[in-house]
Amino acid sequence: MGSFTELFFNLQTLAEYWPIMLRGLGWTLLLAVIIVPMGLAAGMLIATLDFLRQRWLTPFLIAYVDFFRAFPPLVLLIFIYNGAPFLGVTLSPFMSVVVALTLNSAGYYGEILRAGLASIARGQMEAARSTGLSRLQALRHVIAPQALRNVLPELVSNTLELVKATSLASVVTLPELLRSARIVQGMAYNPTPLIAAALIYFLMLWPLVRLLSRLERRVAGH
Repeated sequence: MGSFTELFFNLQTLAEYWPIMLRGLGWTLLLAVIIVPMGLAAGMLIATLDFLRQRWLTPFLIAYVDFFRAFPPLVLLIFIYNGAPFLGVTLSPFMSVVVALTLNSAGYYGEILRAGLASIARGQMEAARSTGLSRLQALRHVIAPQALRNVLPELVSNTLELVKATSLASVVTLPELLRSARIVQGMAYNPTPLIAAALIYFLMLWPLVRLLSRLERRVAGH
């Protein structure tokens, strides 16, 4: 038991290299704080444009959503990081991750929000327009709040997956939490940092998991 603890739960190793782990956590949180709002905003734009029903635009929106939902985010990240220089654009590892995960998450957020808007009866829009509101004003003040409430569990679930996807940044050498843990593991010849990284992810995301469960029960109850 003592050798097991020393190998997988070595507090001395963790304390010695904790500053590196902490910096990695900082990168992970920074990525999440940037990518989640950007992906959500892009998804909202996609859903809004789809809701306005411009026939010439619809095929492009469908193509975007289908492509980025089907394209593996890891492959997309590698393609952007390694392929952009051939187009004359050099992106840092951080910007490559931001661009790749924003493009990917926008497809998922857009489809979720589109479904939310489609769940609202057309009579709601007609009733709002009859009060003198424009189509966009009716969307903002009447339709969108109801749509967001209908798909809130799906939005939380997608956000949860997106935060976990920030660990893909280790592929392009960005020292986020997972890569920092692997670096420390190599320095200390001990897997404790990886165990610590897993626990940090759990503690960071567990509140979102509980929130999602509560939202799902509430929606099911209604």
